[in-house]
Amino acid sequence: MKERILIIEDDEGIVRVLRRALSYEGYLVDTALDGENGLHLARDRHPDLVILDLMLPGMDGIEVCQRLRTVGNIPILMLTAKDAVQDRVQGLDAGADDYMTKPFDLEELLARLRALLRRTQLERAPVLTFQDLSLDTSTRQATRKSRVISLTAKEYDLLELFLRHPRQVLTREMIFDRVWGYDFGGESNVLDVYIRYLRQKLETEGEQRLIHTVRGVGYVLRETP
Repeated sequence: MKERILIIEDDEGIVRVLRRALSYEGYLVDTALDGENGLHLARDRHPDLVILDLMLPGMDGIEVCQRLRTVGNIPILMLTAKDAVQDRVQGLDAGADDYMTKPFDLEELLARLRALLRRTQLERAPVLTFQDLSLDTSTRQATRKSRVISLTAKEYDLLELFLRHPRQVLTREMIFDRVWGYDFGGESNVLDVYIRYLRQKLETEGEQRLIHTVRGVGYVLRETP
């Protein structure tokens, strides 16, 4: 299931940039230009994360943040043109999980979003399952039926990524970014090697294949037809 991001920001130029970047990354995006409409959207659409501007017309970001905290523990990334320590402290004290000043680097913002989403996903769903495959994120133990599967750190990260995005085609670039943290380049075969290792461990006893190749694109976790 795709994560839903709510942007509450009155600068329409920033909203356009964020909407385009987040949509390209595969997120569902809702936007509001003021705090009141942002709160309505948060209650109606149940976003997985909120990007919140501190300086908003009418109800400011601090009040919006405080009200969001009364209805749930949704992760909040606060944006502001103010860079004083006091302003950052005020935003964090109001309930924000992270804080970035404008102008911001888009790649850093996306990385912080991923970190916040990973943290909340771990809190919400300690055991991930697909078909007869399970992954306990609290113990980092994988099982298929009753068989325990021993994973290296990178194999675990790779399997967790697939289990958090079942039936969704993951491009090679996306996998490199999420698992290795950077782009190895199109010539690297490290991903193919790890996919082979993972398949061997998941299919040791002749089980059906779950990780499938999408030629020219990447890989997908899905049922075998």
